[in-house]
Amino acid sequence: MRVLRFVIRLLLSLAALATACAGLLWFNLVPPRFNPLSDIDLARPDAWFMDWKLARLRSDSGLCRRVLHKPWVEAQSIPNSPAKDGCGWTNGVHLLAAGNARLHAYRVTCEMTASLALWMTHEVQPRAQQMLGARIASVQHFGTYACRNMKGNPHWSGVRSEHARANALDVAGFTLSNGKQISVLRDWGKATPEGRFLRAIHAGACPYFRVAIGPDYNQAHRNHFHYDRGIYRKCK
Repeated sequence: MRVLRFVIRLLLSLAALATACAGLLWFNLVPPRFNPLSDIDLARPDAWFMDWKLARLRSDSGLCRRVLHKPWVEAQSIPNSPAKDGCGWTNGVHLLAAGNARLHAYRVTCEMTASLALWMTHEVQPRAQQMLGARIASVQHFGTYACRNMKGNPHWSGVRSEHARANALDVAGFTLSNGKQISVLRDWGKATPEGRFLRAIHAGACPYFRVAIGPDYNQAHRNHFHYDRGIYRKCK
């Protein structure tokens, strides 16, 4: 019985230690020189511990410069904006293109940019070629940085949005290389190639973003996909 109690205490201690380590990596609280994870590789959509590797980009500007490069992404570093009243950003970039598609966003975090590059490269572009017969030429969106609270849910109305940290993007639609326009507002939920494409790429966004919500989540998202790399997890 004494041995059994020892084993149980040991297992509980190990579980608590594992949970604590996971939390430190989730919130990116491990100093870069002590972080055991390798650099995220934008060529690999299925890397082990991908979420934690993406989180490393939150504050490591040197890692950001190593990771964000062609052909996966085109981006230019911008100065930090120290947090004020819950708004501002760290390790941000001016995004020009992701996954060989034009995607202009002036203020967006490095972490979010890498996630967008992975999603565009390994999910959106292959699905577009397969389901629509053309690649994505550009992405339309409703913005990244905005010093505001969350919208659409009264329970969170007093909480800063990830947009307030330049850590989110609202995707409204796409333009194909043949000129065809695809709109979340117009095409979502339809039994058309465009509707099926939108549903497929939205479902495929969950591995890359911590929050991936769209028209099925609530009325406030009827015309766009909201993606962010905050501290919460929600896919719908």
